[in-house]
Amino acid sequence: MKNYKLFAAAKVGSLELKNHIVMAPMTRCRAIDNIPNDLMASYYQQRATAGLIITEGTSPSPNGLGYARIPGIFSEAQLLGWKKTTSAVHKSGGKIIVQLMHTGRISHILNMPKGTQIEAPSAIKATGQMWTDAKGMQDYPTPKAMTTEDIVSTQAEYVTAAKNAMEAGFDGVELHGANGYLLEEFLSPASNVRHDKYDGTIENRCRFVIEVATAVAAAIGKDKTGIRLSPYGVAGDMPNYPEIDATYDYLSKELNKLGIAYIHLVDHSAMGAPTVPIEIKKLIRHNFKNTLIICGGYDKDSAEADLESGLCDLIGFGRPFINNPDLVERLEHNQELSQNLKTELFYTADEKGYTDYPNFKEQLVLQLE
Repeated sequence: MKNYKLFAAAKVGSLELKNHIVMAPMTRCRAIDNIPNDLMASYYQQRATAGLIITEGTSPSPNGLGYARIPGIFSEAQLLGWKKTTSAVHKSGGKIIVQLMHTGRISHILNMPKGTQIEAPSAIKATGQMWTDAKGMQDYPTPKAMTTEDIVSTQAEYVTAAKNAMEAGFDGVELHGANGYLLEEFLSPASNVRHDKYDGTIENRCRFVIEVATAVAAAIGKDKTGIRLSPYGVAGDMPNYPEIDATYDYLSKELNKLGIAYIHLVDHSAMGAPTVPIEIKKLIRHNFKNTLIICGGYDKDSAEADLESGLCDLIGFGRPFINNPDLVERLEHNQELSQNLKTELFYTADEKGYTDYPNFKEQLVLQLE
């Protein structure tokens, strides 16, 4: 019987993991008033058999709360709320990292607290719509172009949020530099047409991301800092551009110099997005010497193949963890995966389609009754 590397112990930064499986970050919109709650703690605890859990996108700032009911980590109430989740996961033997996600221009003021503003590198409106609880689907508005002062204060918000994460009991922080949110908005010439040191060249467009990563790593430790990237991703109205390969070549080399714990590459081609070329994955693997996580469309055998080949060090699973809270056990013991994925309940507000999916043993009992 084959011994799968997927289920062997692993390490990322200073963290010892019980397997090579990462539960990928997934927005679930259960944080009423943007405060993590008991229901969220139960959801993450149910999935604590993953080697590493990365939380849903969590805003470092009131200005980054672009979606309805997403959590933040900038207030005392949010810290106390997150402590419930970290305690629950640790009690079950898991490790958990918070993903810091400033939504940037992918936002709507109806989802945000009073006194906030929608910020982006440039005042370029994204094509598309998003849900608001107040008025349903709404067009993305035109964001405010960030001033130099805004950039400085936003970087400080990331640092404060990272420190808050440590206080809340998290094992580390992942910066969300993917999917068309604020950090990626600086990387792309489609959303960044500034005329200062943050635009005009690849080095300038990467500057904000590198500065944020540098500051967070200095605040909490580079061994507790990671980043998610999505080269060739089109989420958040991010069209491809001629300098993609050169951008991520430069960025991955600079992140390697920083010595942060990991890069987390997302490939959404299994969900209909453009394929992320194997060449860019290999390029980043070559440039970045610490842990590389790849996420997107994996099953047990394809995950094992990429681990064995050395293409990556850890494998991220997203949607399969939603309706299979015991995904690790199912994969390890070749148990059938549930296909009962209630997509219409992904972003609702209660336990339905969230914490009510049975594990394999509970499913067998239900079938026998």
